[in-house]
Amino acid sequence: MAWWKAWDLIETLKSELSGKFERLIIALMYPPYRYEAKELYDAMKGIGTKEGVIIEILASRTKNQLQEIMKAYEEDYGSNLEEDIKADTSGYLERILVCLLQGSRDDLSGYVDPGLALQDAQDLYAAGEKICGTDEMKFITILCTRSATHLMRVFEEYEKIANKSIEDSIKSETHGSLEEAMLTVVKCTRNLHGYFAERLYFAMKGAGTLDGTLIRNIVSRSEIDLNLIKNQFKKMYGKTLSSMIMEDTSGDYKNALLNLVGSDL
Repeated sequence: MAWWKAWDLIETLKSELSGKFERLIIALMYPPYRYEAKELYDAMKGIGTKEGVIIEILASRTKNQLQEIMKAYEEDYGSNLEEDIKADTSGYLERILVCLLQGSRDDLSGYVDPGLALQDAQDLYAAGEKICGTDEMKFITILCTRSATHLMRVFEEYEKIANKSIEDSIKSETHGSLEEAMLTVVKCTRNLHGYFAERLYFAMKGAGTLDGTLIRNIVSRSEIDLNLIKNQFKKMYGKTLSSMIMEDTSGDYKNALLNLVGSDL
């Protein structure tokens, strides 16, 4: 279907549907990348910024995926994603988001230079635990420009030096959205499917459901790695994703989510 025809259908659906079910069906109408572009656009438009949405998408996508999202964003909204992020955020959060958007972390070779990994670990320690105050740019540079395999080695070396995990150091040295962004990079580095499983679990845990998070993560991963996320979910929480959706949602919305997720009961 041509994208301009899909726009017409989306407008028709909006007039026929409502609530969470409408939100889910509209999300499914968007092609990959255009949906994530829409989520980023919606996170920045109007008063206030949904920084968690921007962090989630930028920290968990590959360089190729980010390039496709940027292209879709410009085509659909006539604006440059990087410039919009710069206009909508500030300080170190702006810097880490722009750095993530540039997608410098991909390295498919899997090669790790042990000497550089040790140096990075020492630099992180010197930038945080060793001094009064934190050199945030050192953390941002290393977390956003090194490959996942390299960072895994850095995290190992860091723990030996600091006698604490990189996560604990980030929690003690930073706060707010910058802390969330750094911890998301670490989580996605350690276990990408575990990160998405965690996002889905906490979207449904407790009173109320974070439907935006639930819909975005199921729709955006449904044709990529949702089965792997489902397996990780069960391993981490001792229950299936389907069972939690059944407990936490209802009606057509529940049925549509279960059709997407598939049976894992």
